[in-house]
Parts: sequence; structure tokens; C-alpha cells
Amino acid sequence: MNDYDLEQLLLNEDLITPEQLEKAKEEMQRMKRPLEQVLVDAKIMPRAVLYGAIAKSQGFNYANLSGLKANDELTKLIPEELAHKTQSVPFKIENDTLHIALVDPADLSAIDQLQMQAGMSLELYLSSPKEIDEARGAIYAKQQSAESLLSELSAEPRSDTKPVSEGANIIKIVDLIITQAVRDRASDIHIEPEQELLRIRFRIDGILHEIPSPPKEWESPIISRVKVLAGMDIAESRVPQDGHFQSKIEDKVIDFRVSTLPTIYGENVVMRLLDTASVMIGLEKLGFAHDDLVRYEELISRPYGIILSTGPTGSGKTTTLYSALMRINTIDRNIITIEDPVEYRLGLIRQIQVNPKAGITFAGGLRAILRQDPDVIMVGEIRDMETGITAIQSALTGHLVFSTLHTNDAPSSVTRLANMGVEPFLISAALIGVMAQRLVRTICPNCREPYEPTKGVMKKWGLEGRKDVALYRGKGCDFCKGTGFRGRTGLYELMICDDEIREMILTNTSQVVLRQKAREKGMKTLSDDGVVKALQGITTLEEVARVCEEHIELKAVPAAELKPVAPAAQPLPRAAAPKVQVNTAQMEEYQKRIGNWLGGKQ
Repeated sequence: MNDYDLEQLLLNEDLITPEQLEKAKEEMQRMKRPLEQVLVDAKIMPRAVLYGAIAKSQGFNYANLSGLKANDELTKLIPEELAHKTQSVPFKIENDTLHIALVDPADLSAIDQLQMQAGMSLELYLSSPKEIDEARGAIYAKQQSAESLLSELSAEPRSDTKPVSEGANIIKIVDLIITQAVRDRASDIHIEPEQELLRIRFRIDGILHEIPSPPKEWESPIISRVKVLAGMDIAESRVPQDGHFQSKIEDKVIDFRVSTLPTIYGENVVMRLLDTASVMIGLEKLGFAHDDLVRYEELISRPYGIILSTGPTGSGKTTTLYSALMRINTIDRNIITIEDPVEYRLGLIRQIQVNPKAGITFAGGLRAILRQDPDVIMVGEIRDMETGITAIQSALTGHLVFSTLHTNDAPSSVTRLANMGVEPFLISAALIGVMAQRLVRTICPNCREPYEPTKGVMKKWGLEGRKDVALYRGKGCDFCKGTGFRGRTGLYELMICDDEIREMILTNTSQVVLRQKAREKGMKTLSDDGVVKALQGITTLEEVARVCEEHIELKAVPAAELKPVAPAAQPLPRAAAPKVQVNTAQMEEYQKRIGNWLGGKQ
């Protein structure tokens, strides 16, 4: 169905107002996305309502595919390759009939192929491409994660006389580790030598998880292989080194930023995994409340001024800033960044890496950028007075400047700049907004359940006596590896600098008073945002407490905000790992431990 037909269908069925449609069409032009995707991503219309209407107009039923699990019977009936080729997914067998969802259930060629393979009658449904991709991943997940991986590990003949550290063997073992990390959505891989073992941990959703440790004697070849990939000196193990490499995994190009550090037991290696696609998802998917998203989009659309993003390391500041840059990244703007290091490679944006040895510092590089006719500038971090003053002067001379600071909340960023030596009148004149943020884990959609909190918890969060609230948690399942969490979302605190706030900055008003005034003007604190997300069933109060310093007395929250969100469709599961040749008896034991771990037994 083309966009025009979809517009007419939704208008005729009174599923969308002309105003909502105009908003969606504006978003289509700006983001270069199809109407279906814009309607769902911008939360103008629930996915089920949209595709239910499309299915009905074509004479089919809509299939909601969330919550599906691996199913051996279905995978034997319809191979994954055929399901992928026909853009379909089988989801149940009932009364000798195979129920199957397709992106286009009127595709006669696809139906014929599926009918011939299944050998039974078919019941056809329509579903969205994203739901079908995710459901296909869930249905075939077990086959990918355990059977394929272990059979590929064992594919080559073994020889107990040839050490695993030789040649291709260690290469494939490192490939297995980094591929597993990508499949598990890890942001970092830690390779940590200890006296008796080599520990490997993945940081998933902000929390470190240990995977089975390879034998201690593999330590040196594994670390050497990583250093070779990252272009480091493998003969030098006494000084810290930094490097970088790129690898294509799961059809995604992943950047690996590698750091080594000598310890008493050997070189510690940390690899940061950076997926460029993560900054292409759009601001609307980062967890902003609707009113904060509207205010932030208005902020980044201004022609000049400085916008700060604050929070500790790992709070998502870079992803938010890059998503903002991509929102305003058009052919008529010249966007230049200076970073340390450049984390994501983006088209149409000029990116500079800080290199003190070559004389490129934040302050010096920023001065050079100003001679390159920029419209928008991003400074990776304001670390000193010189960088702060130069960035603010850039904002005062007609440029839109983005940067980051390490402060606990939005109002304290003003104090931080002043402590660096930046004059209050410069801050007041240039600063247009500050956003503090944190990341919290989201409850697993597969095992989310309501629960009754203790009176102490209710009192602690100002919920005592409230009858209009419900809290949720994940009980733990194979999908989330027993943690009860799957994925992360942001908590945000957005302070807009209007004339009154500027006057307070100019007169050196304390951050406590500044914070109070900002709240009076509509700023939600990190805790405010966290509690609302907990009441919506997105995260838990324990997660909010983990990342937020203060507790609050919950004020009146609109009933619409307290409505629990529906469990999301499952994310794409882990894909099969690359083939790994193994030629030692030790590797058999390691295979077994990896297999148990993949199956959720460890």
C-alpha cells in the first residue's frame, strides 16, 4: 500500500486527524522515512491499530506477533531461509493448519513456496515488517544460539597435538567472543587477566556479566590477537595503548575502540562496541516524555546558542547528541565536530579527533573549526576554561554549539562553568538549554508482571495511599537470562534558559534556587521522570534509585502518563556465531560451558 492510499484509508476510517496527518508528513520529509514507520515511531498511532486497519482493508486478519518463543516444530516445517526469502514467519499450528504472517499476504509466489514446503493448508495473516523480523528471530532463536553455534564449533577435526594458540584457531576464538558480545547487545568487552584465570565480562544494559572463562594459557594469544586487530604494538606490554578496528557482524558494521592497561597479572583489555545504527534511531526512541521531546526539538532548531548535555560516563550523552545532530543534518548545513575520540562515523558531518601530539586540542581545534564556515559545532567535552570560553564565544557569534559536561544535574552545569572561570555574563548570554540524563534498564517484555510493593517503598517514593498506581517487575526468563531486564531507556531533566533564568545566572544565583525556579517553569527532574516511567511499567523504582541521587514526593501525574505501556515486541535475538576451528581437548570443555551458558543454565 502506497503512502497516498494509506492516508486515505486512515482518514476514511477516522483513525487519524488531518492535523496528525500533516505532522506525520512533515516528519516524513524531515527524516526521509515511509509514512507507516513515522506513524508508529512518532507514537501518532499504535502499530496494532495501523496494521490492523491495513489488514482489514486487504481482506486479511492482523497478527500480533509479540511474545513468541523458539519452536522446533515450526522451524522444521518452514526453514529460516525460506521464511526470510518470503518475508514471513510461521507462528502456530492448529487443526492441521499452519498459521503464518506475511508482509504481503497477497504475494502468490511466496504463498506457493510456503504451501509446497509446509505440505498443509495455510491460514494467512498480515503483520508489519519489523514485527515479522523480530518474531522470526524469536522462533528460530534456539536453533541459532545453541545448535548452530556448537555444531560450527565442532565442525573441524581435532588434533590434541596442535596448540589452540596457533594461527586460525585463536583468530576464530576471538571472533567467537566479539560476535557473542554483539549478539548479547554488549557495550563493552572486558578481558581481565588474574593470577589463576583469564576473566571475560560483557557489559550488557550497563551491568557487567561474566561469561565462561577460557583456559589461562590462552591469555597471551587472545590479547595479542586483539592488539593486532586494533593496530597496536604487540611487543609492547609495559605501557597503555589505544587502538581501533572495524568488523561486520550480523550485517552491521561495528566499530571497536580498544584500550590496554598493564596490571600485575598481565595486560587488561577493554573493547568498546559502537554501532552507528544506534544513533540513527531518532530522538523519539530514546525515552523522552512527549513534552520534553517537543521542547528539546524546539531547542535544537534554534539558529545559535549553546546546548549542554550532562551526566556521568555511560549515561548516553553521546548517543543523544548524535541523534540531535542527525535530526538537523541536512545538505544546507555545515556540521563539524571535535571529539576525543570520534565514536561514530557519520555521513555529511565533518569529524575531527583530538590529537595533542599533533597540536589538536579541544580549544585549538575549535578555533580552527570557526574558520571552516560552520553552522553547527559539537565539542565532545568542555574540560577547561579555554574550551568553555571558546565554545560560548562561538555560540555568541551565530553558531549552534553542542557540548557535554560532567555534572549531576542540569542546574549545576552553570556552577561548573563558573568554577572553570567562565564569566556569568557569557554563560547567561549564550546558554539556551541544559539536559541531564541517566540510563535505566527496562523491564523484560517477556516476563513483566505486576507486584505489590512494601509500604516502606511506597512511602519512600511518595506513593503512600495512592490507589491509582501499579508497579511492575520482571520475574526472569530465558529471554533476559534471568535478570528481569532487557534493554535500556533514558531519564531526562531538561532546563530551558528563558529571560528569568538568564537573569538568575547573571546574578550568580545558587544552583538550589535555580533548580527550584526551573521546576516551577516545568522542568521535570531525573527522579520525576524515573518515577513516571516506573508507574508506566517501563522500569522499576529500584533502577531509578540506582541512578538517581534524590527521592521525591510524587505530585499529581496525569492519568494518561500512569497508564502502563504495552510490552514491546521482542528485539532481534542473537544471530549464529562464525565457524571456529578447535584442535584441543580443552576446547571441548569450553564448548560445553558456552553451550550451557547460551541455554540459560549458568
